[in-house]
Amino acid sequence: MKIILSGYLVRYPVGGHSWSPLQYLIGLRRLGHEVTYVEEYAWPSSCYDPERRLMTSDPGYGLAFLDRLRRAHAPDVSWCYVAESGTVHGLSREALVRRCAASDLYLNLGNVNHLPELEECRRRVLIDTDPVLTQFGAHGLGKPLSWYQARFTFGENIGTPRSPVPTNGLTWHPTRQPVILDLWAGAGPPGRKYTTIGKWDLTDRDLEYRGDTYRASKRREWIRIADLPARTGATFEMAVDVESVTGDLELVTGHGWRVADPAAISHDPWRYRDYLRGSRGEFTVAKDMNIRLRSGWLGDRSPCYLAAGRPVVVQDTGFGDVLPLGPGLHTFRDVEEAAEAIRIIEADYERASAHATAVARECFAAERVLTDLLRVAGAS
Repeated sequence: MKIILSGYLVRYPVGGHSWSPLQYLIGLRRLGHEVTYVEEYAWPSSCYDPERRLMTSDPGYGLAFLDRLRRAHAPDVSWCYVAESGTVHGLSREALVRRCAASDLYLNLGNVNHLPELEECRRRVLIDTDPVLTQFGAHGLGKPLSWYQARFTFGENIGTPRSPVPTNGLTWHPTRQPVILDLWAGAGPPGRKYTTIGKWDLTDRDLEYRGDTYRASKRREWIRIADLPARTGATFEMAVDVESVTGDLELVTGHGWRVADPAAISHDPWRYRDYLRGSRGEFTVAKDMNIRLRSGWLGDRSPCYLAAGRPVVVQDTGFGDVLPLGPGLHTFRDVEEAAEAIRIIEADYERASAHATAVARECFAAERVLTDLLRVAGAS
């Protein structure tokens, strides 16, 4: 098939984020499809420059980043980026119109691009990677959700009796992050640290629903399990911007957590991959809104840990309703359950690692995830 794929690799060229669209791109090419990657600037000064750690209108860093990814993993993929200045990189806009008109499918990761040329695509599909916020329209980006002929979400309980997230009459199909297993395998012996990477505080996207406030920030969830290192004796490191809230860095380090610089680890995809593969496992919390609304969310990072044979422990969002929990994949609701999950892993690490690898193979392998997505999307 001829597939148009859009995301934001140029605008946000950091290692952790890039693996999500990159694995879609590689996976679709390995299935034999012709893929054209499309992106635009979207709003003024929307390009992040990780060297200078600032937002800018200059896409130079991101364009070089995209070129490195393509050369390494998908050299035959055509692409087009429309900059804030109006400059078009890669395919011309005339060529993009022809590609869109001839396409069998348009896949939009996150509803972040809305170039007028995309109106020419006959079959339009949204992949929601940030559930709950998307269903509530909290992003304020892109096209109306009804613009798409099919909608998929990482919140696998949404649209079922297991989650009260409103669908507003729209059908949401469950999907997962596709993982290119061979890019994560062969990690070697596990490290000593349970790790994760993320954002500490996010207060501007809280939701009010049926008289309750549902929070987008993970800060309170981390504080609730702050004494986990003392309870387990294990080593935990969060690559999270804890210092963004005054006093919080002292709080978490005082409880025995190690804190690393997320920007340094995510500087490029390969450094990020080495960090995950060099870990003992992943330990992380979730957004309050995904926890209490039982969305079934599991993000794009945890499947990569699993594919590397690293056990994963994630705060319970309901994803255990659809994924096979066991020695290598755990949920927790409080610090006692979190500590018990770590004890189970450490009691037989080889068994936990084998289970993690099996879950990645059976549930997240790109060929499985993408074949199912294309079938349900109605692509011919």
